Amino acid sequence: MFFEFNKIQTIWWGSVNIPLEPKGYDRNKVKAVDCLNTAKRLFIIDGYAGWDKEFQKKCRIVTSRPYHALFIKQMLIRDSEKNLHERFSQSGPDFTVINGGEYYADPATEDMTSRTSIGVNFTKKEMVILGSQYAGEMKKGVFGVMHYYMPSAGALSMHASANEGKNGDSTILFGLSGTGKTTLSADPHRALIGDDEHVWCDNGIFNIEGGCYAKAVGLSAEKEPDIYNAIKFGALVENIKYISDEQPRTINFDDISLTENTRVCYPLEHIEGVKIPAVGGHPKNIIFLTCDANGVLPPVSKLTFDQAMYHFVSGYTAKVAGTEVGVTEPTSTFSACFGEAFLPKHPYLYAKMLAEKVEKYNAHVWLVNTGWSGGKYGIGKRMSLKVTRSILDAIHSGELEKAEYETIPGFNL
Repeated sequence: MFFEFNKIQTIWWGSVNIPLEPKGYDRNKVKAVDCLNTAKRLFIIDGYAGWDKEFQKKCRIVTSRPYHALFIKQMLIRDSEKNLHERFSQSGPDFTVINGGEYYADPATEDMTSRTSIGVNFTKKEMVILGSQYAGEMKKGVFGVMHYYMPSAGALSMHASANEGKNGDSTILFGLSGTGKTTLSADPHRALIGDDEHVWCDNGIFNIEGGCYAKAVGLSAEKEPDIYNAIKFGALVENIKYISDEQPRTINFDDISLTENTRVCYPLEHIEGVKIPAVGGHPKNIIFLTCDANGVLPPVSKLTFDQAMYHFVSGYTAKVAGTEVGVTEPTSTFSACFGEAFLPKHPYLYAKMLAEKVEKYNAHVWLVNTGWSGGKYGIGKRMSLKVTRSILDAIHSGELEKAEYETIPGFNL
């Protein structure tokens, strides 16, 4: 829920962003603070959002769970204790997250219809979490905040991963959870910039985060060596079991008995060949990843400027098992800008900024289907990771740009 005093018209109100009266927000905050005051120990994590210091935001997270503290410490950009103390003591945090997720919101509070509330107050520069112990609420909450501030600074915030080639050419990969955004950005031939949240500004692109949050179902050293090898001391795994009691600290990545949404969180430094600082030049290629469960899209399409804007605003893909509660098989969906849930402002604003930057920096835009081919889900087969990586290799080498094309009827791709 996003609340902005005296500037409500700047928020994209609807089913995602729901207005909350100041009195209701304050009551939620009082409850969260009162509940945290009963905890035996509190953890306060200070860190940064954004590697480009011109756009960087100082973030402070207050929580009572060590698990949440470790998670957000990995996901924010870290610094020495001395530097953090100096920067935060001078002017305080730019934004504060009060994580009282162990305690429920009161549905009797003004504008509350649930026991779960993620309340954001841009006037007080705060966020209050109640009724959800999902660690990702903090990560995605900070992302939503950056989505609010960056456009005002002339920078485009993006739900996308990014990497860089040996010649300094960078690539942005847009996509929702389950489309391969994290897996494909961890490319053995390219340096990782980040796996999920980036900003495109006049200086180039930069990662918002200091860590990665990857799906871990079916993870193996053969299929995804970079991510597999990143799981070492300091990493944090969720919803995952050991192979057996006799083999402690040996994870069974194929066990989905708890949920298919198994995850691992680790600092960027755990990826071999990562680029630190996590910044890059203006992208040469922009890739929209879509998991097409209907089996109607080709494996790869080169988009015209108008097609690029259409597919960015529509954000067609499929929700797959493990991405949301209750999703057990692929379901077609549309998510504006490939990240509707994180947008405090209207999608048109972000689409307009992307259009301007694509045109200004002459970026190539591609639509890559990581979903089903040869028929819909249940009939065809899902595109193999090996094939998709070959497609991306051909894009990066320039081979695909020179290839012969045919137009698919109906979609005109």
